[in-house]
Amino acid sequence: MDTLQEQVVWSREEQKSSENMSDHGKIESFVTSQVIGRGLDERTAKAYEFDLQQVYLWLEERQIPVLEESAAEDYLEYLMNEKKRKPSTVIRKYRVLQYYLEYLFRQGCLANHRMITPPKAKVKEVKEDHMLTKTEIDAFFAAMDQEYETMDQEFRRRVCLRDMVMMELLFFHGMEISELLRLELSDYDRKSNVLTIHGKRGKKRTESLFSRELIKKMELWMGEHEYFEKGNGYDTCLFLSKVGRPLSMKMVILIFDKYRVMAGIEKECTPKDLKCSMKRYARELLVERCS
Repeated sequence: MDTLQEQVVWSREEQKSSENMSDHGKIESFVTSQVIGRGLDERTAKAYEFDLQQVYLWLEERQIPVLEESAAEDYLEYLMNEKKRKPSTVIRKYRVLQYYLEYLFRQGCLANHRMITPPKAKVKEVKEDHMLTKTEIDAFFAAMDQEYETMDQEFRRRVCLRDMVMMELLFFHGMEISELLRLELSDYDRKSNVLTIHGKRGKKRTESLFSRELIKKMELWMGEHEYFEKGNGYDTCLFLSKVGRPLSMKMVILIFDKYRVMAGIEKECTPKDLKCSMKRYARELLVERCS
């Protein structure tokens, strides 16, 4: 009986502690236990923390005292309708919020909990429009090929080669940017043309490169990699910056945007849209060949 009473008292104290925790403390506790503690990488942890900080700033601006389900839904509507955020961005933030609210409920910071709902109808309305068409994809890679062929400086040609390999891996093999940035030299078998991809939570899968052009460019890049190695502890990374450090997600987005503009693609799209466009490309190619 004493043990049961002690457990009840401890549970009440834990709940009281959670209720008194600051908003920053709640975010930090959530990220530590539910993101880092579950084996997700540092980029994911920072993304979760940033998303939740933005939610609390929005609540503060509107003088909303507590983050609850209704406030979370209002925030998602605000992102979609006022800030004009991409549907994919809203969905990602929705998942973070849902996960976070479930955590707060388990910690005793919320009296009740229900599933929150994103503005789904609007997401479906524009989802396909962000994907690249066959014409746009052909123009995108043609812009990269043209720059590579006309580049007069060797090092800039090497940088362009690196960028072509990254973009083609995203398109042909549907890799996440985070997976692309985790790749190391040892993950590519030059004899079999097989790439080992490291996903979330330590999961691995292998992909056989099927594009002859991509295989050729990958082989060239492996030969040029030494020019980016600076002996600073990052030389094993497959893709390095000009100063020999790992590329960031922002740098990959900037690379994509550079060639998107060069290709004359005006619509709003990201590397993720390039990653998701392979099926649409194949469908349009089939229609083109059958017409």
